[in-house]
Amino acid sequence: MEKSKEMITSRIISQEEIAPGVYDLRLEAEAIVQKAVPGQFVNVYLDTDGKLLPRPISICEADVKTGTLRLVYRVAGEGTKLLARKPAGHHVRILGPLGNGFPMEGQNVFLIGGGIGIPPMLELAKRFPGDVQIVLGYADKNLFLAEELGEYGPVYVSTDDGSRGTSGNVIDAMRANDLKADVIYACGPKPMLRSLKEYAMRHEMTCWLSMEERMACGVGACLGCVCETTETDAHSNVKNKRVCKDGPVFRAEEIQL
Repeated sequence: MEKSKEMITSRIISQEEIAPGVYDLRLEAEAIVQKAVPGQFVNVYLDTDGKLLPRPISICEADVKTGTLRLVYRVAGEGTKLLARKPAGHHVRILGPLGNGFPMEGQNVFLIGGGIGIPPMLELAKRFPGDVQIVLGYADKNLFLAEELGEYGPVYVSTDDGSRGTSGNVIDAMRANDLKADVIYACGPKPMLRSLKEYAMRHEMTCWLSMEERMACGVGACLGCVCETTETDAHSNVKNKRVCKDGPVFRAEEIQL
């Protein structure tokens, strides 16, 4: 369930590019960090002329001891371009934590991230109480966060261009390494999530998917980020759910992909 959220002004501790177009941003955000759970996200406000909507970014790490929030994001548009230019010492407004998180159930699980769906797997790996096998899908040899994730379980990698690990996608890596587990937790592009849903159904596995959708308000008011579901939503009275409010994490059988 979503916990209470905070709007804060946060100081940038550091920011660096860790792969082409991928940035690692660390912020002072104790009020948010204390409430955050793996799988949630924050809205980052750029405080421009009001034309840009806030940027929803998944939580990569929430360090309770230091009050540090870590966001790893890809530059994809004007908003993230502006964010990437902000140096240490500058401030941004943040609303969060938003959405629901992963339930963290099961004793032997897959944590699967594809592309910019990899960052939320780090906090999940750190907090997960059971054994994890981590499967990561990249476009090329730039394996951001793979080494850090390896501190919490074995890491298996696939790359689209075959430059590292298994050539192909995350399911190819699972098959190539003869991996077995009871539960899937995944975040990434929709084609990857669709394939994992089908894989889980064939193997009778529980599967939790974190959806990536464009968002406007981030709090469920505008219905700008709905996804098609198998059940009627009580808020909209149609077979849709709001990714920002009802998700971003769903049971695989809840959503149509």
